[in-house]
Amino acid sequence: MVKVGYLGPKGTFTNIAVDALFQSDQTVSFRTIPECLDAVNRGDVGLAVVPVENAIEGTVSMTIDYLIHQVDLPIIAEVVVPITQHVLVHPDFKGDVGEIEHVYSHSHAIAQCHQFIHKEMPGVEVHYSASTGEAAANVKEMKGQHAAIGNALAAEEYGLRILRQNVHDYDNNHTRFVVVQKEQAPVEMKDHEVKQQKTTLMVTLPSDRAGALHQVLSAFAWRKMNLSKIESRPMKTGLGNYFFIIDVNQSYDSVLFPALQQELQAIGCQTKILGTYPCFEVESQAVHKM
Repeated sequence: MVKVGYLGPKGTFTNIAVDALFQSDQTVSFRTIPECLDAVNRGDVGLAVVPVENAIEGTVSMTIDYLIHQVDLPIIAEVVVPITQHVLVHPDFKGDVGEIEHVYSHSHAIAQCHQFIHKEMPGVEVHYSASTGEAAANVKEMKGQHAAIGNALAAEEYGLRILRQNVHDYDNNHTRFVVVQKEQAPVEMKDHEVKQQKTTLMVTLPSDRAGALHQVLSAFAWRKMNLSKIESRPMKTGLGNYFFIIDVNQSYDSVLFPALQQELQAIGCQTKILGTYPCFEVESQAVHKM
């Protein structure tokens, strides 16, 4: 059975994404995203599930940059998970949120709840953790005025009490997770409806060429290839040097994509297919049952 690595420990949103796609006896948790991706690259696990984008905070730059600069792991699937953040406290804590002196969570979770923390927890000291699950595990060992920001699964896993529910600043908070694999092999996943097919490309523009980005987008447009995302990321070779990550809402085929790549190469661009894959969604009701 293929082992699946994920950003752990138990109780993270990545844990929810993994449980939605795979059997629980297949999973192995890692403390950080690089550790998780390195494990796939070494062959310690066959797959990894990592976050790539949040509806409120945007791209998880650690994931994208590591996939581009450190490892070569194709994307084979995507799953979108609804995110509900709660204030979690030790069962012995009897106060209200305004009395909490220390709050722990992943930097993205803290950012998703910035206005709530600012208005409802004045003067609180914020501590960043490797994951929401790690934050919950830490608060389990503490008494006093400490809290974690995390989900209901973390509260259940670590015996914490939900002091305040749904403290994220905006509704419709979702996170995209991708499944990556080093060696292509059949993967057994739970049965889900495929919402759409997607292909992700990396495009590097020629330097000092006016109108290059316009030409790139035109190559997609006249082929009627619908783009759901385009984002620039630094090449890490100096200021002003960028590549683009582009999501196309269709599978890679033997006609449109090869011709597209040839056209882009003709204008001096470099291209790389990062993956062509099915996209799934986890319903809110399913998250609450986990």
